[in-house]
Amino acid sequence: MSDTPTPASSDIRSSLPATVKAEVLAEALPYIRRFHGKLIVVKYGGNAMTDEKLKDSFAHDVVLLKLVGLNPVVVHGGGPQIEQLLTRIGKKGEFVQGMRVTDAETMDVVEMVLAGQVNKEIVELINHAGGRAVGLTGQDGGLIRARRLRLASKDDPAQSIDIGQVGEIASIDPSVIQTLTSNGFIPVIAPIGSGEGGETYNINADVVAGKVAEVLKAEKLVLMTNTAGVLDKDGRLLTGLTAKRIDDLFADGTISGGMLPKISSALDAARAGVNSVHIIDGRVDHALLLEIMTDHGVGTMIRSH
Repeated sequence: MSDTPTPASSDIRSSLPATVKAEVLAEALPYIRRFHGKLIVVKYGGNAMTDEKLKDSFAHDVVLLKLVGLNPVVVHGGGPQIEQLLTRIGKKGEFVQGMRVTDAETMDVVEMVLAGQVNKEIVELINHAGGRAVGLTGQDGGLIRARRLRLASKDDPAQSIDIGQVGEIASIDPSVIQTLTSNGFIPVIAPIGSGEGGETYNINADVVAGKVAEVLKAEKLVLMTNTAGVLDKDGRLLTGLTAKRIDDLFADGTISGGMLPKISSALDAARAGVNSVHIIDGRVDHALLLEIMTDHGVGTMIRSH
């Protein structure tokens, strides 16, 4: 990534009239004023994590938000990268209700990829863009205490399914995040938690982002995805959703698979006091800025009622 704009982006910007540039800046002003000093939790994943251009635009967006007075906190996934390494060692990934089945060998891979590879890459991207990012896992500073997750069987809710070292959050101690943000740093969190006996757990990144947003009483929770947002059965974008409407979409099967934990954590966060939850299209260049700093959103906003 260069310190100077790419030729393409530079050409586009130089062709814009000065008045248009001024209008764009003026449009952002009320949002900067409204969200100054507020915490914004961003779940970073999907194409935005694998496409080089989108990676750069995400890092610049996060740095800009910090520089204009917001406090971004990044929680990342790493599904595609985990899948790649599992394939390389001849192991097939398995999912139940959108959650990765995690035996001991898979957990080693998850830790290696999330804490050792992906986290460090995101930190480097943000730092290179001019920010001051610090990488964490849920183990650092006692951030995330977890316990083994038991999924209820769809066929018999009284029966639970053991999916290995997959955790649910028992508690979050946000003090390490608060210390970092108040000192000008951008926390970047890998979704790995510690059990009571020191065992490690793989936790769904959407769930971690939602709980971190709840505990921090964040202004916004933004979940980046590989879709335009929440779509109905005809593929149309649903821009505003309430708890009741989401329950209906769960019941009729519109929301399923990997979208289940995403929507559930979004809804929990909205009900717990996070002012707004946004599910946005991470395939759009500068999606984060478009959603937070302009009148033109790029996804679905969820309200508690």
